[in-house]
Amino acid sequence: MPLPLDGIRVIEIGTMITAPLAASILAEMGAEVIKVERPEGDPFRAFMGGNYAPHFRAYNKGKASVTLNLRDEADLAHLRSLLETADVLVENFRPGVMDRLGLSAETIARDYPQLVYCSITGFGTDGPYAARPAYDTVALALSGIAHLKVDPDAPGVSGPTTSDNVSGMTAAHGILGALLGRERGQPNRRVEVNMLEASIAFTPDSFAMADDGHKVDRLTRVRASQSYAMTCADDRVLTIHLSSAVKFWEALVTAIGDPALAADPRFETRQDRYDNYTALQDTLSDIFLTRTLADWSQRLSDNDVPFAPALTTQEVPENEQVRHMGTFTRTHAGDGNDYTVINSPIRFDGERPPVRRAPPLLGEDRSTYLDKP
Repeated sequence: MPLPLDGIRVIEIGTMITAPLAASILAEMGAEVIKVERPEGDPFRAFMGGNYAPHFRAYNKGKASVTLNLRDEADLAHLRSLLETADVLVENFRPGVMDRLGLSAETIARDYPQLVYCSITGFGTDGPYAARPAYDTVALALSGIAHLKVDPDAPGVSGPTTSDNVSGMTAAHGILGALLGRERGQPNRRVEVNMLEASIAFTPDSFAMADDGHKVDRLTRVRASQSYAMTCADDRVLTIHLSSAVKFWEALVTAIGDPALAADPRFETRQDRYDNYTALQDTLSDIFLTRTLADWSQRLSDNDVPFAPALTTQEVPENEQVRHMGTFTRTHAGDGNDYTVINSPIRFDGERPPVRRAPPLLGEDRSTYLDKP
């Protein structure tokens, strides 16, 4: 099927997540992505040993791979040749690295006027933190997201990367905007994204609440959204999200069938449930221990309550809705093995873009792009 970015060539000089994810999103939309790696490869390749770790595969499907030592003049010349044919360059070096390679923003604008150049940094190009190293947890902490996730009485970091992923997605939509502007005759632009601001922009409601003088902590959002998680009699976890519609609270009360809950003055109005959120969570926790997940699922479904079981990562691909949508697919890689990858969540005219190729082996495409006579 034809895709919106067919014919667009992207050069990615990226490691880990931010730039690789941005380029992967563009690949899903049809762009030809050439990943330029150091001779030893993107460090994500070796996260679990070897050079084809699941971390690397997760963020690099649909790409070609070439290896270049950018400290070597001949390899740097290869990169310049690739840039002459490209529409997009995306990188996630610290500020100053591209300058030292002789590829400053000014040089790129002068020598490659067709190029949309996207730079992803931790904290921007200047300021007191500009030269600091930045990874996901650092941006989570400085943006206030960690404050919204970490229990201060039992601090610890958990869960998937957030700031890295948000920054990569932000970079992708910045690049798409610049490409659209180019098609409309606007001059090419340098797209700049930093992890700190992308993460702050990801939680605008928290800052709006703070601006109005509300206390903001890890329960602020779930109090307002009336979100709960409970363990059932069979030790399975179930979640409920009632939002602001009174009908969902009433449906939950009906599904539970407990007159004491229906008559409890602490939970009579939405404001009461907001003010007494912790008490309601504790009450629901006790109630849900009385039945299995299957029992509760049937009762909640029959009463149209917004709920879902908390599936494990291994269970997600087997969920009936996920299987119906075809969210996962298998792809054959250059090492001779088949791997499960996630399809694009975007459909065009009812059709999902195919995964055009598996994540590349290190330097797999050198002969295609660099060793031409």
